[in-house]
Amino acid sequence: LEQLKAAIRSQLDKLIRLNRTRADYLAKFEELIDSYNAGSRNIDELFKELLALSRSLNEEQERHIRENLSEEELVIFDILTRLAPDLSSEERAELKKVAKDLLEKLKQLLVLNWRQTVTARSRVKLAIEDVLDQGLPRAYTPDLYKQKCSAVFEHFYEAYGERGVSIYRSVG
Repeated sequence: LEQLKAAIRSQLDKLIRLNRTRADYLAKFEELIDSYNAGSRNIDELFKELLALSRSLNEEQERHIRENLSEEELVIFDILTRLAPDLSSEERAELKKVAKDLLEKLKQLLVLNWRQTVTARSRVKLAIEDVLDQGLPRAYTPDLYKQKCSAVFEHFYEAYGERGVSIYRSVG
């Protein structure tokens, strides 16, 4: 049981480091452990539920392939679709294109010390706003648009260092 818990925790750490929208999996894991520790679950129930969680983590780890996106594109897509209105399959496909286009455009703007200079940060913010303004489905309200712009900028600020070196290079 301890080995399974350690393996799941390690897998969760990697998945969440790559894509913070996966934090729900960590909450589920911690809830399972807490309920076991509180006596609400026996060891057999916990083991079965941890195995099920492990299977769902494996599926999540491969989701970018099913979505036909890189891991970097998937996190942008997840940010754009999280807490979004119901989307048609055409709108989801359009958001995948937006994620790809945005990543490509932003990587060109990530220059040396981009986080330290106001103009470089402003260029990144404006590029995000432009691409999302043109690419988000009309179902997105102005407030949701602003939230998505902020969330994407925050992601890039945290995940991409100088000259576009990212967490995606260091985690395989």
